Amino acid sequence: MDTGATQIAVFAALTALVAALTWWRCRRAQRSADASRDYFLAGGGLTWPFIAGSLLLTNISAEQIVGMNGAQMMLVAWWEFGAAAGLIVLAHVLVPMYYRYKCTTTTELLEKRLGDAGIRRLVSLLFLLGYMFILLPVVLYTGAVFVKSSFALDVPLVAIAAAFALGGLLYAAFGGLRAIAISDTYNGIGLLVIGLAVTVFALVAVDWDLSGIPAERWTLIGAADSDIPWTTLLTGMLFIHVFYWGTNMVIAQRALAATTMREAQKGIYAAAAFKFLTPLIVILPGVIAFKLYGDVGDVAYGRLVGDVLPPWLSGAFAAMIVGAVLSSFNSCLNSAAALYTCDFHLAKINPDADVKRVGQWVTLVFTLVSLAMVPLYQHAQSIIATLQQLNGLYSMPVLAAFLAAVFMRGVGALPVKLGIAFGAALYAVFTFVWTPLHYIHLMAITLAATLLVIAALDRMLRPAPVTAAVRS
Repeated sequence: MDTGATQIAVFAALTALVAALTWWRCRRAQRSADASRDYFLAGGGLTWPFIAGSLLLTNISAEQIVGMNGAQMMLVAWWEFGAAAGLIVLAHVLVPMYYRYKCTTTTELLEKRLGDAGIRRLVSLLFLLGYMFILLPVVLYTGAVFVKSSFALDVPLVAIAAAFALGGLLYAAFGGLRAIAISDTYNGIGLLVIGLAVTVFALVAVDWDLSGIPAERWTLIGAADSDIPWTTLLTGMLFIHVFYWGTNMVIAQRALAATTMREAQKGIYAAAAFKFLTPLIVILPGVIAFKLYGDVGDVAYGRLVGDVLPPWLSGAFAAMIVGAVLSSFNSCLNSAAALYTCDFHLAKINPDADVKRVGQWVTLVFTLVSLAMVPLYQHAQSIIATLQQLNGLYSMPVLAAFLAAVFMRGVGALPVKLGIAFGAALYAVFTFVWTPLHYIHLMAITLAATLLVIAALDRMLRPAPVTAAVRS
């Protein structure tokens, strides 16, 4: 059997094995009488290993592995270290509140705290737009880049992205969160083991000699003109992670699906601990690739895997990467379906609708639109920087809404809505019109300004206290 055939055979066998094991586990799982909870939250039956595995694989997908290794410098490790802080905030601050209010979606917390369903739908809309036009297309693009470079395929990127989209659609539409979390865990174990093997084989390829790599490729202290200037660690970095890990439905949905709040917290802690190991998989190989190939950008990891791994192992790793791409893609689809179905369709259109059927239609629409967006990302210089910068259009205004709901006692819904609009407009100006500072600094400024506007508007719009009439 030739090399290509070996890769494809191993890839197909492992992909089929994960699918079969996922189907078997799903058949044995107990079902919830609540259709929304069963489809979108796995019936509230996830234990901590599946929560941790799904959290990690949803995050460590192709856009992380391809993009962070494509940076070819250790500096981007701050995205991994900062993630641990975001996970701790999720476990200690937000998860107890989500469980106290029995939330199906993260946005439901806003409605419960502010007493207004409109703010819930506004934030859901922002999430949905971000998923459709930013996250989903990036996942498809980076997954296609990896497969094309590692297998040296003479196939258009859009065709490979379409294959990913179809696979993710099948998982999300027919299996719901239960199938996603189970397959994530199996793929996550494989990705961890084989990802470390890639690093070892890459070190062997350079005879364990990392000399000759410029010092700026190793530093964790970013210069002012780098992707992560060190000063951003003191401003917007933490808030980006709190938004992503704490309020983002794609991530927090796993914690909401646990058997108990304590089980959710255990899974989150396990995921946080692994974040100090993941740079060995998502960053160090890219630095080694710099020694081998020079500055080759986003193709670095796929090329490295294709060169250093034996054929059978490269096929196995490709299966794990495909699983990771499908994980991020179908997780986002399922979250989009949950947000639309619970926050819009059941609330405003038909409270007795078939939840699964509505969710399937949503996943289909989001799949088609995100696939059509893939070509726009082919010209991005740094996919990680591009992703984070575009996310700022809604991430900081949304985080401001959550912070106001949690920490500002008695704040009104209208000031929060107006504050979100202000924050989105402000960051749009910073992104497209006037960019005086690094975008991470501008995220922190956007968050602070939005919170100040919310506080000022709440003070202005709050009715004056009624004084009792003085008795004669």
